[in-house]
Amino acid sequence: MSFNILSIAGTDPSGGAGVQADLKAFSALGGYGMTVVTALVAQTTTGVTGVHDVPASFVRDQLDTLLTDVRVDAVKIGMLSNTGVIDVVAAAIDAYALPNVVLDPVMVAKSGDRLLAADAVEALRTELLPRVALVTPNLPEAADLLGEAEAAGLDAMRDQAERLLALGPRRVLLKGGHLDGDTSTDLLLSADAAPETLTAPRVATRNTHGTGCTLSSAIAALRPQRATWSESVRDAKSYLTEALRHADTLDVGKGRGPVHHFHSWWGAGG
Repeated sequence: MSFNILSIAGTDPSGGAGVQADLKAFSALGGYGMTVVTALVAQTTTGVTGVHDVPASFVRDQLDTLLTDVRVDAVKIGMLSNTGVIDVVAAAIDAYALPNVVLDPVMVAKSGDRLLAADAVEALRTELLPRVALVTPNLPEAADLLGEAEAAGLDAMRDQAERLLALGPRRVLLKGGHLDGDTSTDLLLSADAAPETLTAPRVATRNTHGTGCTLSSAIAALRPQRATWSESVRDAKSYLTEALRHADTLDVGKGRGPVHHFHSWWGAGG
């Protein structure tokens, strides 16, 4: 059986993040990828130079046209740049009973460019978080969602993950990649399961463009193929670690290059 995985997100012309990265991760992990575009983003490995929001009414048109025709087995939500688009996506989740919704709260690019309007954070917090099966913030995003300082250690991470879970998502994967150390530690909290700590060796590469997009997309692609959310998250983290290990075999851009989504397909030489 094939699985149809939908990305609702913005674009990245360099192919390392956004819907382009999502489609690569879906395909690499055996999912049939589909997209609803929320914003046209002029960005590369060195930064963002412009954002053109897709009107909320046309985001609705894309969703309605697709969802009245094609079965969706999981959804990854990425960049939603304004309140209007957030409201449309939230309504679609309810209207079409979308399953296995993974929210990557894209708020600020690695270059430091803001991708979510400051006045839309509350809408993301109140309209989307209670509707998703899993939210996957990094430490700056978690701090932004909670309106507090960024966690500086595992204890603070646990506290923030618990407060995020209290906002309504069924699960929280709080990513600790911004902490120092030889390992990258993430925390998975669920309303109906014991907390889990997931660790992986920190990969020495500057080519980390699109890691958040790739991880959330990998989880969405794997969820219909795995027995539990825990298994989906762990296998997705393993996939991302290998994509980072092989990132330096690519030669894309002058800044932070992309991870290698097809590392297992292109062979050991890249």
